[in-house]
Amino acid sequence: MKLASSRIQGFVSGYIEKPDPKLRAILVYGPDGGLVRERAESLAKAVAPDPDDPFRVTILPGSALDPERNPARLNDEMAALSFTGGRRLVRVKEAGDSLGALFARLLDQPPPGDSVAIVEAGDLAGRSALRRAFESAKNAVAVPCYADGARELSELVTSVLASHKISVAPDAREYLVSRLGGDRGLSRAELEKLAIYAGEGGRIGLEDAIACIGDSAGLSVDDAIFAAAEGDAPALERALQRAFQEGESAVSVIKAAMRHFEKVHLAGSRIAAGMSAADALQALRPPIFFKHQDRFLAHLRQWSPRKAGSALGLLLEAEKQCKTTGFPDRTICSDTLLRLARGAQGKRR
Repeated sequence: MKLASSRIQGFVSGYIEKPDPKLRAILVYGPDGGLVRERAESLAKAVAPDPDDPFRVTILPGSALDPERNPARLNDEMAALSFTGGRRLVRVKEAGDSLGALFARLLDQPPPGDSVAIVEAGDLAGRSALRRAFESAKNAVAVPCYADGARELSELVTSVLASHKISVAPDAREYLVSRLGGDRGLSRAELEKLAIYAGEGGRIGLEDAIACIGDSAGLSVDDAIFAAAEGDAPALERALQRAFQEGESAVSVIKAAMRHFEKVHLAGSRIAAGMSAADALQALRPPIFFKHQDRFLAHLRQWSPRKAGSALGLLLEAEKQCKTTGFPDRTICSDTLLRLARGAQGKRR
């Protein structure tokens, strides 16, 4: 079964509350490794509350299910009985596309019983054999995990800080949303660090957020986006390579670039309507990080609202290609940002 974007969170929440006995396997995949792990862990606990119970839970790396060397392992694990009662859970980590045919056969003819497989994978293209096996089966579901957007990040900020009875000022929340992202696990760790700083029942203001939160989306991503906007192709290539080495996904970089050009477009439109550049900058929410404000003002002079709108269209198409074409997403991301850099170079002449 394939989930529409609007149904993902509802499915996860519903399964955690009451697991569907008809589902024999769940694939959790996507570029946000932290969110993949978080969702897979929550779904696993819904099936087996103690994920370390050796009599009920088996954890396997994807390499242990090699279709040529060990073709029966997956079926045998799914056919085994739980020694302590309850549904048996088979967790498969770091699954790759080579397991697509194996899961397709399993789901077409599942063994007796009610065992469940929860499978974790990285980013999978639309034509992935593993994705197709889960999306086309009636007794399985594929759950994508894309980088958090502003709404999801705002909800994460609320959830983590509320668990410590900490309130957060609106401008601090906006700042946090603008600085977090890319990996759910890293974002949650940054917020937990902020909670320790504030203390139980404390309050977070903008200055607190700026002082405590590192940029889990990667300062190198900011460097890449600013270099693209300024037409500095060599600096862009260096920063983008560093971002990828640090684990950033191509889609998260593209989304960060979209957020930047959305601000350029909005501020530029306000200036065109008669607002001063300083006021347009101060009116932006989330606010521009103070160390970047001079460079951002230069971007407003360099990119008209119309040109910024064209950049957004180019980035939106790049995001779509990353998710649908199967072409290497890092190549798509690099080519798109280089096109923006070349366009910026033309504007400087």
